[in-house]
Amino acid sequence: MSSERQRILGPTRRLVAKVGSALVTNGGNGLDRTAIARWAADVAALRARGVEVIFVSSGAVAEGMARLGWASRPTLMPELQAAAAVGQMGLVQVYEQAFAAHGLKTAQILLTHEDLADRKRYLNARSALTALLEHGVVPIINENDTVTTDEIKFGDNDTLGALVANLIDAQALVLLTDQRGLYSADPRRDPSAQFIEHGRADDPRYEAMAGGAGTGISRGGMLTKVLAARRAANTGIHTVIASGHEPDVLSRLLAGESIGTLLEAPEASLAKRKSWMADHLQLRGAVRVDAGAARALTQGGKSLLPVGVIAVEGEFERGEVIACLAEDGRELARGLANYSASETHRILRKASSEIPTLLGYAGDDELIHRDNLVVTAGKT
Repeated sequence: MSSERQRILGPTRRLVAKVGSALVTNGGNGLDRTAIARWAADVAALRARGVEVIFVSSGAVAEGMARLGWASRPTLMPELQAAAAVGQMGLVQVYEQAFAAHGLKTAQILLTHEDLADRKRYLNARSALTALLEHGVVPIINENDTVTTDEIKFGDNDTLGALVANLIDAQALVLLTDQRGLYSADPRRDPSAQFIEHGRADDPRYEAMAGGAGTGISRGGMLTKVLAARRAANTGIHTVIASGHEPDVLSRLLAGESIGTLLEAPEASLAKRKSWMADHLQLRGAVRVDAGAARALTQGGKSLLPVGVIAVEGEFERGEVIACLAEDGRELARGLANYSASETHRILRKASSEIPTLLGYAGDDELIHRDNLVVTAGKT
């Protein structure tokens, strides 16, 4: 046992566990009922100790492929959606049966990016998940791949796991994979690769170390796990990348065993509202700012004034989250816009005192107030 691990993970009372397609489907050959039953027993043991667990599970598309007799992942979007729809039926049935064997109820939650990008829907999802946990239910969460094309094309459940962990104030995120954890290089290609047992989630070296997707079934890879750990760390959530083949892996982790790679979060740097803004994966628009405004945002903790805006991109409305870009296109920050894109076009490069004349009403002096802005340069 590691006293350091015990200190960090021992107090956990709510965790998010994510399992990938390669684990859930035993490499793509249908659902691995034995593995799911093993995880259910592990979760039941934690529940008996008062630890709440939320499962984020991949596998719908892979299970659908197996049921439809497809040997390789389809490339056409309608076929991907069809596979997700067919596979989701089997996935939820197996989870329900596995947890019922331990007297636990489950609930299926299918999320899209829009559910978490809209503040009202975000809070509704948070309330629903909190209610389920209060009633002793184990939520099984997946991306809604059947209807959300962007999630199939760009999404990964490592990121979803981090978003859910932030959403419900978890203390730990456990990313279960078919690898031991994070190495300094891909151990399948480099026999000299060093295993990383413990590090900081915000260490920039790990992104360079991480490789790409591991299998034709999985959409994720070690890179998505490192980025997910960094995202979760914004609100002080620790992440463990570990093998899902380890018996009782979740219970042993919380007991302090040195399993997998622990990426420790620094002290929480973002409040929940700003974490919600930073967690947006897709934005409706952006503004480019001059060098003076860039310094004011990233170094001075200032609001963004219209006079510092040099260009507007996309179509956004008042109250939507937009990005603040440097002149070269790098994202510096993001926040809630006080004006729509069309209004911003009319007031850019203008002093705030001119806004009433230009727009016909007395609005806010700031395009984005500093209380509604989060610096993302070097963080996302």
